[in-house]
Amino acid sequence: MKIKLGMTEEQRKKIAEDIRHLLADTYTVYLKTQNFHWNVKSPQFFALHLMFEKQYEELAEAVDEIAERIQALGFFVDASFSAFQDCCIKEERKPVPAKTMLQRLVEDHEAIIRCAREIATCAEGAKDQATVDLMARRLGAHEKMAWMLRSHL
Repeated sequence: MKIKLGMTEEQRKKIAEDIRHLLADTYTVYLKTQNFHWNVKSPQFFALHLMFEKQYEELAEAVDEIAERIQALGFFVDASFSAFQDCCIKEERKPVPAKTMLQRLVEDHEAIIRCAREIATCAEGAKDQATVDLMARRLGAHEKMAWMLRSHL
């Protein structure tokens, strides 16, 4: 059935592709945050362990909402690890100090914030208010997470 959302196919495709990158970045930060939750060692262990847990739980909900927006725009969501490899967030494959964990997560959230701002601008041009609203919620969530992480530095 033809999709008639008030946007051209090209607009929907561009926005969906941009959101797909955001999904990959968000999923990678989710995994990284869970990794840090499991592996943090610090005098502030308990506080960091709980904060990381709260953040990865919020990120898990976010990936679902982001993927559903791609579907709503009429496109397949490839949720394979290989599809997520072209993200801008780097994995952690070895132990790092707690301070480094915090710094890297702040940088990652800031990268996602910049990406979400670009998507919101593109979506505004296409009069895609649903995507603009999603990006506004994601911006607020990532700004809050970055602030909380920064407060431990």
